[in-house]
Amino acid sequence: MTGRPYVIDQMISAKAIAARVEALAAEIERHFAGTDKLVVVGLLRGSFIFIADLVRELGLPVEVDFLEASSYGNAMESSREVRILKDIRGQIEGRDVLVVEDIVDTGHTLSHVVRLLEGRRPRRLETIALLDKPSRREVDIKATWTGFEIPDEFVVGYGIDFAQRNRNLPYIGKVRFTDAA
Repeated sequence: MTGRPYVIDQMISAKAIAARVEALAAEIERHFAGTDKLVVVGLLRGSFIFIADLVRELGLPVEVDFLEASSYGNAMESSREVRILKDIRGQIEGRDVLVVEDIVDTGHTLSHVVRLLEGRRPRRLETIALLDKPSRREVDIKATWTGFEIPDEFVVGYGIDFAQRNRNLPYIGKVRFTDAA
């Protein structure tokens, strides 16, 4: 899949991400003030760095759980078929829940996950996405909080991958293919 040569152009610096995560955490703390425990559900795999940074900034009691949903595989385009590969372990009925997504593109994954979790009757369920590509939306959904709105570019870094590569970059970068194909 990564046979085509490419370079990565930085779009959002590590410093800008850190500042935005801190600001988002403050908003989330205000929203969930008084909660006995916030269940933070990270959508694997792309959100793992974002969720780690976010929960360290939250001054709330948190429980962390993970759900893995797939609509991409190793492709650059969403298949629009969302499969749950790993479900959360804990019960969320009557609890405050924050779903953490790396990027909202077509909206199919987030929409599917929200419907799934709402069916388990949480007290409150909110969503946060590091990145939002509204120009690609096919489903009417918007995260409660968004880190950055970006144009329709294929991005990597800060947990987001291209065929399982580039997750470890400390910034968000745009993939630019260098071949003539």
